[in-house]
Amino acid sequence: MATTAPRPLQVRAPRRPKADTGDRGTLPRSPTVLLLVDVINPFDFPEAGALAPAALRAARATARLKQRLSAQRVLAIYANDNYGQWRSDFRQTLEHCLACGGAAAQIARLLAPGPADLVMLKPRHSAFYATPLDLVLTQVHARHLVIAGLAADICVQLSAMDAVMRGYQVAVPQDCTAAETPEAKAQALAYMKRVLKADVRRSSALAA
Repeated sequence: MATTAPRPLQVRAPRRPKADTGDRGTLPRSPTVLLLVDVINPFDFPEAGALAPAALRAARATARLKQRLSAQRVLAIYANDNYGQWRSDFRQTLEHCLACGGAAAQIARLLAPGPADLVMLKPRHSAFYATPLDLVLTQVHARHLVIAGLAADICVQLSAMDAVMRGYQVAVPQDCTAAETPEAKAQALAYMKRVLKADVRRSSALAA
């Protein structure tokens, strides 16, 4: 009795989703995206006193940059920690920071998301880890990320690293981020410039 040889298993390589998958083309094209990392922050950790003054200065510069980029139709995406409160959403996090007073409230007022901005919660340091960020960036045809936020040597640096590994061009304007010490910030910016080839000039020197 003749036997038929089994057909070889056909395995197709995974494909990235189409740019309009999931949103039916409603997201705007934005080749450049402003990524705001952990800017809505209650500053209720032990080192907050060291970080808060520099964070407030960075928030003021970031607010000016955001206004300028918004006028050029650059999409802003907030990737924010929810500080362990998994039953909360971004609006609750924002309201909590506004109620905290001090630097937390000042920064929240300066950088509260606008109607056209996108927001997402992140569970770990990088804005890419376990979030839909890469999918959204694909849908808006992003190629260049301008990353601002906190802290330069932790969440900003790790987000920049993940962005570069995914093929994005990265800028981290030095006046739009902060760390607990000037030395930590300087070391992080030097690393991102040398290893990640990130543009770390001041925000006034950046073009969309």
